[in-house]
Amino acid sequence: MTKKVHVILLTAVFSTLCLVSKAQYVEGASSSDYTDPDKVVLTLEDALKIALSENVSVKVADMEIERSEYSKKGTYASLFPQVSGSGSYQRTIKKQVMYMGGDDEEGGGGMASMFTSALAPLFTAVAQMAAQMGIDFDPTASGGQSQQSSGDGGIAVGRWNTFNAGINASMPLVNVQLWKSIEISGIGVELAVEQARSSRLEMVTQVKQAFYAVLLAKEAFEVYKSVYENAVDNLGQTEKKYKADKASELDYTRAKVNVANAIPNVYQAESQVMLALWQLKAVMGVDLDMNIDVAGSLMDYSDLMFRSIMEGGEAELDHNTTMRQLAIQAEQLAETIKLQQAARLPSLSLGFAYSYNAMTNDFKFSEYKWTPYSYVGLSLSIPIFSGGKNIYNVRTAKIQAQELDLQRINTERQLKIAIRQYLNTMEANMKSFDSAKEAVDMAQKAYDISAKSYNLGKSTLTDLNDAQLALTQSKLAQTQAVYNFMVAKSGLEQTLGDDFIDGNGNVDLDNM
Repeated sequence: MTKKVHVILLTAVFSTLCLVSKAQYVEGASSSDYTDPDKVVLTLEDALKIALSENVSVKVADMEIERSEYSKKGTYASLFPQVSGSGSYQRTIKKQVMYMGGDDEEGGGGMASMFTSALAPLFTAVAQMAAQMGIDFDPTASGGQSQQSSGDGGIAVGRWNTFNAGINASMPLVNVQLWKSIEISGIGVELAVEQARSSRLEMVTQVKQAFYAVLLAKEAFEVYKSVYENAVDNLGQTEKKYKADKASELDYTRAKVNVANAIPNVYQAESQVMLALWQLKAVMGVDLDMNIDVAGSLMDYSDLMFRSIMEGGEAELDHNTTMRQLAIQAEQLAETIKLQQAARLPSLSLGFAYSYNAMTNDFKFSEYKWTPYSYVGLSLSIPIFSGGKNIYNVRTAKIQAQELDLQRINTERQLKIAIRQYLNTMEANMKSFDSAKEAVDMAQKAYDISAKSYNLGKSTLTDLNDAQLALTQSKLAQTQAVYNFMVAKSGLEQTLGDDFIDGNGNVDLDNM
């Protein structure tokens, strides 16, 4: 784990120790909550902090932001000079042949002789150059042949080995397509940031709902545990009456059956608590063997049910992450259309090259004569005809923009429906909670009366069981109403997307 997680866990452990010392003086505190000193009790805030640093989806989203930033920097690099080195070696297999004189020796012999005589100084210069190149050239020979000449009067020129080494550089001066691609890369980083925010929002919702699921499972466990304890107490009372001949064998058997029926419910409820804790640890991104528990109960959140659900009128989707991503994608497509249109515009680039060449017949590197060659120039490229490719690319991008706009309209409609569903669910569970709260009070009163009446022999065990069943159902209904409300509330908060937004409405992945 990271250092941040260790700090959070140490804080939670310290809080747990304080709760242990306080639980010794709190009347009615559950002994099963704080008996394990190694157990780390986490609040919802602690769970969210750990998940923000350990959740896998959050880490992947952050890495995607980093990847997009590197891609953007790579696009910017195209504006700078691109420098590359080169080197080559060539071994001549068959030298080139140069011809001097006419092709027809009979009909053009005189003319060729006059031409040769007139160019005698040139032949002399060529002979000197051939000597420097290691070629034995005799201009008086027929056809200007030499020892390296071809059989039909041509002269073989060049050397066997050619070496070349140099540096090439190029830099775009005017390239509209490149500029647009840089803008698109910047928008891609913005989209990656919004996607990272979407991952965080989804993770927060998952942690909240998993946390509430643990609280619900614990509430159900306490209810079924209470049912089991009541069944055991009733069995004790019935057994005493049975031995005193004040209760029938049927009542005694029913009391034992009630205890037997309560045991599987307790085990199942305890198993649900473990499964809910595993789910919470999974979405938090911590080790599944880590010994944790959650603080508080669902009833602690009941006060939230009576606060204003929506302040300021109808909910808006300004901060919804799906709508924001669609808006960014629409901006990307708009720039993509401009990018495709820019393919019709000319581009201008600057080029430079500097190289050294050497041509020899041997491999005596120390005696090589290296000849430099360099140039600098401008290159203008004007698109003329591409078979209609640019036109089709522009039309494709425009159709994609239209599809995205239709998708945005449909998504907005679906999100508004989802918001109304969340609000209706929250309102319905508020009413259910009020009704269940009254039912719990009345069921508890009815159970107490039935228990006293049964102990006095004025009511039957069946009446007591009915009262116990009504009390169990009302308690479960009350906690279920709170759970459903909080789950719907977390879904509404994710849809509205107010988390990770600063005061100016911009994305801030550290602001929640």
